Amino acid sequence: MTSQLATAPPHTPSRWARPLFGINALVAWSGVLLQFVLTSLGTYPSENTVSSILGNPDQGALGRIFDYFTYFTILSNILVAVMMTLLFINPSRDGRIFRVLRLDTILMITVTGVVYNLILAGDGPGPVAWGAVANSLEHQITPVLTVVVWLVVGPRGWINGKVVAYSFVLPVAWLIYALIRGAIIDAYPYPFLDVIANGYGTVFINVIGIIIFALILNLIFWGIDWLYERGRSRR
Repeated sequence: MTSQLATAPPHTPSRWARPLFGINALVAWSGVLLQFVLTSLGTYPSENTVSSILGNPDQGALGRIFDYFTYFTILSNILVAVMMTLLFINPSRDGRIFRVLRLDTILMITVTGVVYNLILAGDGPGPVAWGAVANSLEHQITPVLTVVVWLVVGPRGWINGKVVAYSFVLPVAWLIYALIRGAIIDAYPYPFLDVIANGYGTVFINVIGIIIFALILNLIFWGIDWLYERGRSRR
């Protein structure tokens, strides 16, 4: 990884980089903080009726906050908010781990948007009022905006095989945490991870499917980045 990253061309941000990073950060922070306030105050009403899924409406604020930080949605949105803030402060920021986390922002937020809108959104009536605003920010607006910002201003030339491989470390760490916590409290963040209802075999198959989907996304992002770099080198 060191040699590949060391030989990558220097990152020169465009004049649009800082404002776009700033807008991306602001939108992501808005969703994350609004959702945290609603969760902490208990004003984000839970429609959950399945005891093995997080969201017990009778638990206290501490339990709701622990649940809040267990959702992949929250992790991916926080990562976007933090990384976009750092790039807004210094659009030329670079580094080995930073490149991995930059890929994680587009990978994880894309998985969040796709899985929610294609699999989870139809499970209930959905949130209302401010809850609907937070939900839209986290599951639709931030995912689309984050990918668009990456397409427009990059940074470019950061993705290679090792960066792709290391980008799975954070999602897998979250998965292990969610399953361990679920086994302790008998509740899981999403139905496709519900070991109590589905068993470990089905959950394993679901996880493998999502990992394959994430790998395909990473290869697509890598291909797009390569095409951008190839076009730049021909100018």
